[in-house]
This record gives sequence, C-alpha cells and structure tokens, in this order.
Amino acid sequence: MKGAVIIPVYNHGGQIGEVIRQALHLDLPVIVVDDGSTDSSPDIINKIEGISVIRHAINRGKGAALLTGFTAAAEQNCTWAITIDGDGQHLPEDARSLLLAAPGNRRVIVVGSRQGMAGENVPWTSRFGRGFSNFWVWVSGGPFISDSQSGFRLYPLPESLQLGVKARRYQFEVEVLVRARQRGIAIIEAPVRVVYQAGGERVSHFRPWVDFWRNSATFSRLILTRLLGVFRR
Repeated sequence: MKGAVIIPVYNHGGQIGEVIRQALHLDLPVIVVDDGSTDSSPDIINKIEGISVIRHAINRGKGAALLTGFTAAAEQNCTWAITIDGDGQHLPEDARSLLLAAPGNRRVIVVGSRQGMAGENVPWTSRFGRGFSNFWVWVSGGPFISDSQSGFRLYPLPESLQLGVKARRYQFEVEVLVRARQRGIAIIEAPVRVVYQAGGERVSHFRPWVDFWRNSATFSRLILTRLLGVFRR
C-alpha cells in the first residue's frame, strides 16, 4: 500500500499549520492543495518543509481541490489517498484507524465516522446536515452510513478519479459515495475523533442556505439518474 495525505485548504490560516505538522507525523507524502486562499494560508504553508503544494489561482471548490490532489498522488504512483480537512476538526493520527479498517487488498472507500457530534461546540448546521445528507445519499442509491459528510476519508486510486463525479464543491463528498456504490466499490466506516473549537475559533466555509440548495440540486440529479436507470432496465 502506497498512500498520500491530501489536505484541501481555503482560508484556514489559523489552523492549517498545525494540521500539516501533525499530518507529517504519519510518514506519508503530504500534498496540500491551496484552493485560492486570500488570507495568511499561503505564507504559512510556504514555511513548512517536506510537503508538496499545489495552488489554484481562484477558489474552485473543495471537490475540485480533492481531484487535484488525487491526480497529483496518482502521478506519484500512490494507490491510496487520505483526505484531511484543513480546519483542524480532525486529528491526523486517526488516519491509522482508516488504514487499519481497509480489509486486505480490497479497493474500498473508508469514511471516518466522527464521534462526539453531540458536543456543545458542534453547530446545529453540522448535526442537521449530517442527518439530512445520510438519508438522501441512501435514497440516491448510495450506502446507508452514519457520517456521509465527513471529509476524513481513505480513497482508492486511481478508481476515485474514474467515477465521473460532477460536483466540484462540498457536494463532491456525497456524490462520490453514490457513484462508488454504483461501480461496486464498497464504502465502510471507521470511528475517528472530532474537535470543534469554541465559537469563532474554527473557520468553516459551509453556508447553510446556499449549500442546502446545492445539496438539494445534487441529490435531485442523482435520484433522477437512478430512476432513469431503473426505467431503462
């Protein structure tokens, strides 16, 4: 197994330095994709040695950043990619749980199921969004799992580049689950810890109403595609 750590970044200057430093302890190649940050993130990233950095000139979305990272990892002959959010909510050392959960030589996606999502610092949008997403991923033909919005995952390469996922923002992470299941790629979960800082300390670019409508549009497209497939058969 040859893996790489991929960290998408967009204006996470307050957390990204520590996230990268912790990720380096995994002794895997670390690929940081700066998705058009306009804060201090580029300066912080530039000061850290031992990582590969790819920059988008403008913000293209989390899904686009992940695909850029997947491509770079595949070009380095990596067969797995571990994705870690740049906002500090994940503990990179928990990546070992994802790796241990992958059964033998099977090509699977392992999703880090965040534990402690009922904590006092967890925003209601995260709790509601997780339940909303879990249900509609299943209705769309994806797996029924407990945390379909977790960004802490293990992806097989190059399979994950060949799924034809159309979403390029947050919706990428739910669509990829549906597409993977349609292609016969199993999705399993492994428990991981989650850290939500007190109000104002964590930077999130999730916009409840805008992303709610984007999620709805993505799920509508996936459900329609599923229904058309049933009619054709």
